[in-house]
Amino acid sequence: MSNKLRFGLPKGSLQDATIEKMAKAGFHVQISSRSYVPYVDDDELEIRLIRAQEISRYVEHGYLDCGITGYDWVQENGSNVHEVGEFLFSKATRQAARWVLAVPEESPIKTVKDLQGKRIATEVVNLTKKWLAQHGVSAEVEFSWGATEVKAHELVDAIVEITETGSSLRANKLRIVDTLLTSTPRFIVNHEAWKDEWKKKKIETMTMLLRGALEAEAKVGLKMNVEEKNLQKLLDTLPALRNPTISGLSQKGWVAVETIIDEHVVREFIPQLKAAGAEGIIEYPLNKVVY
Repeated sequence: MSNKLRFGLPKGSLQDATIEKMAKAGFHVQISSRSYVPYVDDDELEIRLIRAQEISRYVEHGYLDCGITGYDWVQENGSNVHEVGEFLFSKATRQAARWVLAVPEESPIKTVKDLQGKRIATEVVNLTKKWLAQHGVSAEVEFSWGATEVKAHELVDAIVEITETGSSLRANKLRIVDTLLTSTPRFIVNHEAWKDEWKKKKIETMTMLLRGALEAEAKVGLKMNVEEKNLQKLLDTLPALRNPTISGLSQKGWVAVETIIDEHVVREFIPQLKAAGAEGIIEYPLNKVVY
């Protein structure tokens, strides 16, 4: 019998981003609308597509060996699992998601203490109750099935909602009062599965490849040619080009320089490279960067 790793992927808001990152890591997942068992081009993986809210519970109880879900749902469920990796990606941005307390713009509520005796709607009931208890505040917390922003104006005094940029809350004329929790996707493992030598090695390999794919997203590769007499000037001008690869060219007196650089600054560096004597500058995308 061949070894299998039962792996839970989050269905819902994180689904597309997670599958995209899996593909960049080398694991191509195909989802059918008729099945919650996606296809993956790895015979050692059995993937289940499950709501992010539930994955940590299934991992904790051993129905799944491991999975990717938000730190918020691990905390909301109080799940006892082993965490092997944090991945800063989300459905819209590379920002961490935040669970925030929000109220209508005209609300008199300014701090957590003003919630005493009030009603709050949220999907993270346990998180909210713990947070209120930490501040010594007693309030009614009700579960919200959705459209939570709308309820804040008519049905409840405040909401606890997830946001990345805050734009949806502002569009609904809501004001953020406080942040309860900052959350990023985590690779979590069942404790017994982590003790299994084969499963642990497989999980560590997947984690390394996923992290390498995420690292590559923010960086690009640069290649260029430069005369040897200008090489030190180029390196002195651009301290970010530490530890580049330098190799000789067939043309005497010239070398090739290759390095990796943050994508958001490359537009500033290329003119400086040119001014330092670099020629034939090539910028190229990266698939993985594994340190």
